[in-house]
Amino acid sequence: MFRRLLPAIALVTLITPSMAAAQTLVFTAIPDEDETRLQQRFQAVADYLAETLEVEVRFIPVTSYAASVTAFRNNQVQLAWFGGFTGVQARQLVPGSRAIAQGVEDPEYKSYVIANQSTGLSPDDGDTAPEGLRDLTFSFGSQSSTSGRLMPEYFLREHLGASPDELFTRVGFSGNHSRTISVVQSGAYQAGVVSYKAWENELEAGNIDLDRVQVIWETPPYPDYQWTERGDIDERFGDGFTERLRQALLDMDDPDLLASFPRSGFIPAENEDYREILEVAQSLGLLD
Repeated sequence: MFRRLLPAIALVTLITPSMAAAQTLVFTAIPDEDETRLQQRFQAVADYLAETLEVEVRFIPVTSYAASVTAFRNNQVQLAWFGGFTGVQARQLVPGSRAIAQGVEDPEYKSYVIANQSTGLSPDDGDTAPEGLRDLTFSFGSQSSTSGRLMPEYFLREHLGASPDELFTRVGFSGNHSRTISVVQSGAYQAGVVSYKAWENELEAGNIDLDRVQVIWETPPYPDYQWTERGDIDERFGDGFTERLRQALLDMDDPDLLASFPRSGFIPAENEDYREILEVAQSLGLLD
């Protein structure tokens, strides 16, 4: 798997000023699901943006959430599909960068806490995290994931009054939502937390055995994914490019393209929409 991705990742380091002069818009996306799907998910998006904006557009996959932020900070990409937390990280590191669009679903995003059926836990529709999670083994997703770590950890601390290390007998970080579902379904971890969109996507794909794993709790809503661009993008591509790019995203209505995210459409976004994420990350000591 990694050998297949390495050539694409290496291209990130080869972006030069001469390529910028040729107006190549390079973007990336957090690897929130299985990495092998990324190129397929976003190549069609690159083609759509290239046709709409009349510039060359290239998608570069990365292997971790942290790598997407690093590529953005180093100006190796000018645009990224970030989660709430990675977007906050990137904008903190690159002054002037802006959130420009988000999915229709993203202002009211949520996470699912899932459990292996062997735990005997039943679905809980309460407003607070279920007490039955105590003393289980538990897997988050990526350490930088909004829906797979940041906000669920915040709710667990607020509702159950303890840190994950105090609540659970063993805590792991799977790396992405698909792997979290896999390790809980297999019993390697008794419980975990995933993006509700990733759960629905994997369920539709037939990758979830409901006789082995189930959703037991749904978190309160919070803002999540968004498109973020570097603040110098108009200087690179010409006056008004930001608005053209934003409009191209808002006009994306092809069901197959939208299924890549998956979202029902895009709406405008701005940095202030993610203040809650910024404040939670600061309260958990996750921002320098």
